[in-house]
Order: sequence, then structure tokens, then C-alpha cells
Amino acid sequence: MKFLVINGVNLARTGKRERNVYGAESLEEMNAEIAAFVAAHGHEVEFFQSDVEGELCARLGRADGNYDGIVLNAGAYTHYSYALRDAIAGISVPVVEVHMSNVHAREEFRRNSVLTGVCRGEVLGFGKNSYKLALESFWL
Repeated sequence: MKFLVINGVNLARTGKRERNVYGAESLEEMNAEIAAFVAAHGHEVEFFQSDVEGELCARLGRADGNYDGIVLNAGAYTHYSYALRDAIAGISVPVVEVHMSNVHAREEFRRNSVLTGVCRGEVLGFGKNSYKLALESFWL
């Protein structure tokens, strides 16, 4: 199986910002660990990160038909990007929404996702392991 992990706004700063929420590992370090996890299960994974909403939408569109699943951490776009919601709804590849933190235990505005309704599922609150759990859901 082949997967795509998409990280959105501000996630390139993982390991530098709010370490108490997102941990001390960089996004590159996390991606390397996730890639090893996926490879150990006999699958492939590619990664994409952008802070630009339109680039995220375009990448979702290009992914259609080329992957068995997508794991998406849209960052703050989760809470208000109808453009991302439409991009997800417009593709046939299943998408799992991911958050490293438990968004329901944080600020009120983080508790609403406009993406969940068009995603296969949601995994949150397990740090970098949220990505692994989401990926694992595709082959279990």
C-alpha cells in the first residue's frame, strides 16, 4: 500500500514551537520515524507540508487515485477551511484527520473541525503516534 501524509500550517515548526504541546522532535525527525514504521509493515509513504491553503488543496487533488490513504494534519485550517473540506470531498482516496494534541482539551475554537465530516476518521491526542495509528487503520 502507498500513503501520503500531509502536514499543514505551522507544522514545519514542530519541535520549535509549543514543545509542551507538540514535543521536541522536528517534523523531519517525526517523518523519518513514521517512514520506518510504515516500511516495517511493508508499505510506502510520502510526505508533504505547506503553510499555504491552496497548495494543500492542490496536493489533495493530485493525490486522487495515486494512494491507498491520506493522513492529514491541517493545523489551524482544520477549524475553518471549507476549501480543504471541499478538496477532501472531491477525491476518492480516504483521508484520516490527525492532530498531535487532544484538541478537545484545548481552547474552545480548536474543538470544531470542518473537515471531520468528509474524513474516514479522526485520531488525536497521541503526539506523533497519532500519525502511526491513522496509518495503521488503513491496513488493519
